[in-house]
Amino acid sequence: MAEKPWGGVFERATDRRVEEFTESVSFDRRLYAQDIDGSLAHARMLAKVGLIEPDECRQIEQVLEEIRREIEQERFPFSAELEDIHMHVERALIDRLGDVGRKLHTARSRNDQVATDLRLWVRGAIDRLDNNIVALQRAFVGRCEKDAGVILPGYTHLRRAQPVLAAHYWLAYCEKLQRDRSRLADCRRRTNVLPLGAAALAGTSLPIDRDDVAARLGFDEVAANSLDAVSDRDFALEFAFALALVAEHLGGWAEEWILWSTEEFGFLKLPEAFCTGSSIMPQKINPDVLELIRGKTARAIGNLQTLLVLVKGLPLGYNRDLQEDKPPLMDSFDTVCASLEVAAPLVDGAELDRAAITARLDRGHLDATTLMEHLIRRGLPQRTAHGLVGRLVRKAMDRGTRLSDLSLDEFREVHADIDEGIYEVLGPEKAVAAMTSHGSTGPAQVEEQVRRWKELLSVESK
Repeated sequence: MAEKPWGGVFERATDRRVEEFTESVSFDRRLYAQDIDGSLAHARMLAKVGLIEPDECRQIEQVLEEIRREIEQERFPFSAELEDIHMHVERALIDRLGDVGRKLHTARSRNDQVATDLRLWVRGAIDRLDNNIVALQRAFVGRCEKDAGVILPGYTHLRRAQPVLAAHYWLAYCEKLQRDRSRLADCRRRTNVLPLGAAALAGTSLPIDRDDVAARLGFDEVAANSLDAVSDRDFALEFAFALALVAEHLGGWAEEWILWSTEEFGFLKLPEAFCTGSSIMPQKINPDVLELIRGKTARAIGNLQTLLVLVKGLPLGYNRDLQEDKPPLMDSFDTVCASLEVAAPLVDGAELDRAAITARLDRGHLDATTLMEHLIRRGLPQRTAHGLVGRLVRKAMDRGTRLSDLSLDEFREVHADIDEGIYEVLGPEKAVAAMTSHGSTGPAQVEEQVRRWKELLSVESK
């Protein structure tokens, strides 16, 4: 039992099946860098307060860096017997330094150690995810110049509603992604709190300096309650929720582009490098990447549900259930990162089929709302104007024509005061040009928003 750091009180060896059932090193080995960084900061603090000698600290530092290199070079042995990444690192340290290695765990428990490691990992994951989101935002902003002046039908209920500039569409995705970034930034702030020093749950009687460790590891503050510090996984759930929303936004975009790339829509040509074919139908160019982005949303949502159920009803203090927080959290991160990494080049490489879009842009009477607002400016109540334009749309529908094809006499049949000025707002181009409200699809408004996004993303790249 001497081989188990916790084995002193036990008289019988652990059943092999239990070791295999309880091990977590198969997945928590991903925390090796965070575990070593935390151990280095802890060792330096112990030396600072006099709990270990400076020379002992230097020896621990040297061996920890050796262990890091061995893990990175895949030369470090892992075994289920040692349960987790923490015990693997500690055992290697003790094997090489003896009693000096045994001193590292002074004033520390695996409870506060794993909480610290996971917070460090989440903090780094948020930073990487934010960079990937920015790359996708830049891809959408880049399309705004590429597709300058292109008008698309905007939809509600998947029915043509009003015309919008293509750039307006692309910036709508930027707004969604910016909210994702804001949520991640909030999550990072609550994540960046140091649990180390809480020990098992009650703190320690030894003269440690938690603020010193927090400063060394870049934490903004120290957890105020030791009992809460070892049991809190709110930050992990919050991160999983933010990941699920990023996945939802990517899935919605993927769905839209899948539709737009169909023969029925004909709006979009996807880059062939991001499509696949059929094993039986030679003509097929399938949007598999987009479909997988849409499908992988289910994993992020399911992982969030797993984590919510995992912590449901847990009593205060560390419970072994919390070992299971890492697989779903890491899977969500890996899944969303992978989706983002193919999304940006896909956005760059796609092409709008301008001819196909323009040929059918007049369908659906997209200028009806602008016509209604023209009548409102002429003094008609909104509901009255709405009803009159509805009658005009019905007339055009019955004849299979555009609103602009109706004669002035036909307009005057529904309201005698209508004059030739009515034609100033008819047609998709004029309907778009008429928009002036902040955030609208009017050319001046969109141009200002493109400029704002370029400045924002340019500043963040510096």
